[in-house]
Order: sequence, then structure tokens, then C-alpha cells
Amino acid sequence: MRALEGLFEALDRRIPRELAEIVEAVSPTVNALGYDKWGFSTAAAKRTLYVAAWFYRHYFRVEVHGIERVPEGRGLLIGNHSSQLAYDGMMVATAMMLDARPPRAVKAMIEKVFQRVPLVNVWMTRAGQITGLPENCERLLADDELIMVFPEGARGSGKLWRDRYKLLDFGTGFVRLAMKTRAPITPFAFVGGEEACPSIVDIKPLARALGVPYFPITPTLLPLPLPARCSIWFGEPMWFEGTGNEEDAEVIPKVEAVKRRIAELIDEGRAARTSLYL
Repeated sequence: MRALEGLFEALDRRIPRELAEIVEAVSPTVNALGYDKWGFSTAAAKRTLYVAAWFYRHYFRVEVHGIERVPEGRGLLIGNHSSQLAYDGMMVATAMMLDARPPRAVKAMIEKVFQRVPLVNVWMTRAGQITGLPENCERLLADDELIMVFPEGARGSGKLWRDRYKLLDFGTGFVRLAMKTRAPITPFAFVGGEEACPSIVDIKPLARALGVPYFPITPTLLPLPLPARCSIWFGEPMWFEGTGNEEDAEVIPKVEAVKRRIAELIDEGRAARTSLYL
């Protein structure tokens, strides 16, 4: 514990004032101990942004296109999932902090499996990420928050190399939520995540034994990704009328429209690349 406290103190001393001010500007109301009602911690968010900003600027060298299309107020960011360990979500959230004007805080809906991983569960909560339950999403949107959802779920982040950039089936929940809360959906494509963490094989028996959705074997054999150049492509916001209680036959075409737009953005991003790693 003392070693961890020492690490935090060292990080705190290195955080540039500009990053600290961004976190302070977008932070929700916190109590006297520095936490909000969801467990978010301003101090933890500053440390997370400091580390994420380094990966964003220097390791993945992320380029962002169309970020000005994200509307103000409540909304859902909906995109393709990749990169095995959710580096994609971290980079999108970092983009909204560093490159959006004004900076925006994003609440990512994380898989329930992460709540069972020691340290990771606490870190994600303190950094402002929320377990992806429908009731949590609805409460956040009611508070005019911007949330990020990957409709492919863990299956999407755990794709094998041969299936890179192939979108899996989307559920209808995110569209129903958007309709119910009158929130716009901003589709986005994250390009580069598949090259950063290419999975050669998924050892399913080991994954089941460990209680995780997949256990990938990557070229590095480590959680550290390859330094692939990444880009984020935001599309125009999409609005859908309704109550959210419609029959699947009415909702599924709307889901497919979002999915098609994300696929188009993926193709656009891949076509624009001039280099994968250099």
C-alpha cells in the first residue's frame, strides 16, 4: 500500500497544470473527500489523464477527425470495439478531453467482468467509468452526461486478427435508450486498435477458467500494445424518435443504420492511412 501511495505521489508531482485544469473543468460535483455519487475521484482522473495523454500523443499518435460533430449535452458515442484491453475506449475518452472544445468528460460503459478484476475495478470506477447496465446509462443521460457504448461488447474487443474490423451483431439496447432519453447518437470509428493488439489465437478454456471473456495470444505476449498509429473518425449525430418500447422490427433498422455508418467511417479511416506503425 505504501508503494502504491508513493507511486501516486510521484505521478501527482508530474501532472502538468494544463491537464489538471482540464479534469477540474469537466469534473462533476464531488463531496468533501473528492468523490462523486458514482465513485469518481478527481485525483484519480488526473493521474489517468496524465498516463492516457502520453499514450495518446506519443505512443498511438492519435489523429481525430470530426470531433466538432459531437453535440453539446447528453448523448451516446457509439463505435466499433477492438484492441483487446479497451485501449480504444481510453483513447476516445482522452480525445474528448484534449481535443474537444470545450473539453468533455465521457462515461464509458464497461463490461461487468472488469468489476471482478482487483485494482482494475477500483481504478475504472475512480476514473469515472461505469458498469454498463441500462439503468446506469439512463441515469447518466438524465443528468445530461456523454456516454460511450460499444454495442459489440467484449466479443468485439476480443476479435482475432482474421476478423479485424468486421463488425459483429449489435443489440438494440443503445437505440432504445437514445429514443427513450431523446439523446443523439454520434457514431465513430476507431482505426488502429486491431493493429495495436492483434490477437493470433484465443485460448477459450483458459479464459473460462479465469472467468474472463477471452484470453488472447498477441505477438508481444504482454498486455502492452504495439505502437500502431490510431485515428478516430466521428460521424454526424443521428436522432431517432420514439419511446424505446417499440417492437424489434421497428428498432432493428435504426440499429443497422448506425452500424452501417460506423462501417463507412471504418472504411474511410483505413483508406486514409499512410502508415500502420511509422
